Amino acid sequence: MINSFFEELSTEIYKGVNKRGHPFRYMTMATVGNDTVARLRTVVLRKVSENLVLTIYTDSRTQKMKHITDNNQVSLLLYHPKKMLQLKVEGTAKIVTNKDRLHTTWQNIQPNSRKDYITHISPGSSIKNPDYVEYIDNENYFTIIDIIPSKIEYLKLQRPNHIRALFVKMDDKWNGEFLVP
Repeated sequence: MINSFFEELSTEIYKGVNKRGHPFRYMTMATVGNDTVARLRTVVLRKVSENLVLTIYTDSRTQKMKHITDNNQVSLLLYHPKKMLQLKVEGTAKIVTNKDRLHTTWQNIQPNSRKDYITHISPGSSIKNPDYVEYIDNENYFTIIDIIPSKIEYLKLQRPNHIRALFVKMDDKWNGEFLVP
């Protein structure tokens, strides 16, 4: 019985990439750097592998990159308002260094979207006017981050009973148990 909930969460995560307008396309990511303060931000789910590795893109100069370098343990929060389904994912963030993968992915990014990774100054820097951001032509700060999940907590709010389950990955196998909602 518990496997059907894991199948549902997996299906919904895949839809986050493959179904236009799916709420799992945008998720909240938490990191903690050396300052031990949790930082939250919205990230875009770009790819999901067969074994549920979640892929996002970022600029290599962001605070999240500094935090991941300090502490690669991250959390993600996904919420589907129509299904009243929340997923909390804990995992390890891995910064992709494979030059072929980076190059191939970069070539497939739409020119409009490339602007997110080619600003003259780093994201989060102070500027006087958002209409006058400077871009560079000959380089980029595009980075891929893979998040390898180790735990996924499933919570579905429904009547007569809410359903909550925890899935933990051990030896490449997901084991689940129900929790009190």
